[in-house]
Amino acid sequence: MKKKRICALLLTMAMTAGTLAGCGGGDDGGAVVTDGGSAATDEGSSSDGASGEAIELTFFSADANQDDPWTDPVALAITEKTGVKLKTTRPVGGNDESEAVALMIAEQNFPDIIFAKGSAGNLIDAGVMMDMTDLIEEYGPNIKKLYGDEFEKLKQSADDPSIYQFSAYAVGGEKFKHCGTAQIQWDALKAKDYKLPETLEEMEAMIKDYIAASPTTEDGLDRIGISLSTSDWHWMITLGNPAGFIADGAPDNGQWIITDDNKAMYKFRSEKEREYFRWMCRMYNEGILDPDFATQTHEDYIAKIASGRVVALFDSDWDYQDGEKVLKADGKYGSTYAGLPLTMDKETKCASLMYQGLTTGTGVGITTSCKDPVAAIKFLDFLCSDEGQVLNKWGIEGTNYFLDDEGHRYRTEEEIKQSQEDQDYQKKTGVGFHNYPFPTYGDGIEDPTGSTYTTTSKDAVIAEYNEEEKAACEAWGVELLVDMFPQADEFKTPDYSPLWAYATPIEFTEIADKLDEVSWSALIKCVTGSEMAFDENYDAMIAELEATGMSEAEQMMTDIIAEKVAIVQ
Repeated sequence: MKKKRICALLLTMAMTAGTLAGCGGGDDGGAVVTDGGSAATDEGSSSDGASGEAIELTFFSADANQDDPWTDPVALAITEKTGVKLKTTRPVGGNDESEAVALMIAEQNFPDIIFAKGSAGNLIDAGVMMDMTDLIEEYGPNIKKLYGDEFEKLKQSADDPSIYQFSAYAVGGEKFKHCGTAQIQWDALKAKDYKLPETLEEMEAMIKDYIAASPTTEDGLDRIGISLSTSDWHWMITLGNPAGFIADGAPDNGQWIITDDNKAMYKFRSEKEREYFRWMCRMYNEGILDPDFATQTHEDYIAKIASGRVVALFDSDWDYQDGEKVLKADGKYGSTYAGLPLTMDKETKCASLMYQGLTTGTGVGITTSCKDPVAAIKFLDFLCSDEGQVLNKWGIEGTNYFLDDEGHRYRTEEEIKQSQEDQDYQKKTGVGFHNYPFPTYGDGIEDPTGSTYTTTSKDAVIAEYNEEEKAACEAWGVELLVDMFPQADEFKTPDYSPLWAYATPIEFTEIADKLDEVSWSALIKCVTGSEMAFDENYDAMIAELEATGMSEAEQMMTDIIAEKVAIVQ
């Protein structure tokens, strides 16, 4: 789920400094530093690893790491192979990417390569994104190989078959591990002899029983039944997303539920989701849901997880993993989390392992200001190559991984332990640090040597299970924890990709952002209000959503889906 986008109206205004002040973009608020200039068309200007001197390309990433100086071992190895080094910039001053992108457009000052996330549509509308089709055809054999049968999905639409972006997410593969739709501490699950809760009522009973039997941690801290992070954009991850997953058994399409005939519905209209939030309201009023969930910072939330106090989460592992790493480093594996295929009732199927097809609409692209488009596309093609994929995901041979007698890659136990417990592992080693948002193969896909491109293979996942995970597999009689989930082959891959990633028109984005703003505050009010007032509060939210343009947005999204489906049909 992408963060909200703002200042969209700015993008249609005159490109003046006065306009900037209207969006709050001063010297540092939302600003980015780039070296954008005229696009180079001379193919001979492109550098490679053999030329001796690297070319520096500027790269703006909406999700850039806090410190990405391109000096880690993997980055240096990539430069040695490609002759390219990146100078990364990111949104600063606490702003999201929309303000930074608005500033770029207003100043007409763009980086060479860009990952604009939810603001990509604004750049496309402004004519800033380069159509990479011809460059890929001439210099991108590895790009075409990586995307394979899903290459056509990179096209913007049936009417505009340009390729402006790659995908920031994996192509194909299998899910050998997943955090599910909800998470509960292993100690709480063990207390019920590893019986997985299948409904919200069973989840509720498990949480309450565990707290009753063990009201404090070994450090004397009071346990918290459920905690959420909703004081900023994380509300979409911990409050909004789980409602669709658990109540409707829906895959991740952001704020949308899609019917069998490809019609879009803003998901909080769903009656099943109303009942999910009614349950959350009751949990709040009974003291099971953290009373501070609506006001605590995300840092507070992670600190509570790291303390071992929080029994259950409704989150994604990438969002809570920093807290879990602290627990693992302290050897408190029982306080880490089991991913659950939880749904509201036994008739609803958990779609966590469903493959939704290639995620398109958000990814890396080349701008029309790129100083050397050929160097840029060759750089991106290397990252898509077998060598580039292995370098990015496994690191340096002889340091981060080794080859066995059959030529297959493996990591030492020490390396695995470091990667699981050291929060700065990726930053220090470069391993996995530059994967996202660049093109990547999914887990389980093998290269010509028979090794998987990623370190996440079935055998590797099993080998890396900690004591709690091994005990659960033994109790369940399975090889993988996700064997307890509905499997991917039980679901049909849709013709459209996950909707949350689409680069959408400004007129749609403006309405969708307003709907999300309404939902954010209104859902918190629904949950924190009295049980008696719940329906009144929920009805008021639906009425406000209707007045904000919910039906209009639903029709627009339905039309967008139809355009995407037309590409592959």
